[in-house]
Amino acid sequence: MTDAHLFAIGVVLAWLAGVRVYLTVFGVGLAGLVGWLDLPPALAATESPWVLGVSGALAAAEFFADKIPGVDSGWDMLHTLLRVPVGAFLAAATLSPDGELGVGAMAAGAGAALTSHLLKSGSRALINTSPEPVSNWTASVAEDTAVLGGLALVFAYPWVALGIVIVLTVLFAAALWWVWRRLFRRSPRPAPG
Repeated sequence: MTDAHLFAIGVVLAWLAGVRVYLTVFGVGLAGLVGWLDLPPALAATESPWVLGVSGALAAAEFFADKIPGVDSGWDMLHTLLRVPVGAFLAAATLSPDGELGVGAMAAGAGAALTSHLLKSGSRALINTSPEPVSNWTASVAEDTAVLGGLALVFAYPWVALGIVIVLTVLFAAALWWVWRRLFRRSPRPAPG
């Protein structure tokens, strides 16, 4: 694969980590372990039984925690400190043929992970204002499905996956901005008189 393909893969992995960090790490490690992928040396650590076990157990915990309104927002707030550095690592490790992590790739990965994390946590905060739990569960299952689908797609068609990530990011940012403005628009002030 060319460096451009690896860059696309790294950015998409970072973006996915911003949504579901443990599932992303588990998926990458499992794909490397069973031979679906030939992982770069810096990502080989994800194949470790310890990393697979811990990330798999935490992915299961996140699956359930993310379905509970309020708990999901707390979980997102806590994981702000984890999703961004893991996204930076995944992007840089994907581009590292010798195990050295490049600063530019780390910055791109951190930016992608932070963007998807902010969109996810912002939209979930708005969804949690709804009194019914169905929208929360639907959003959570959609995120799980998107990460699993993204993992499957990124290694086969990295440019398609990157294009989808870019389109989704723009659409979600626009929708979130529009909803936020509609909900929190200030009412006009009466004219002094």
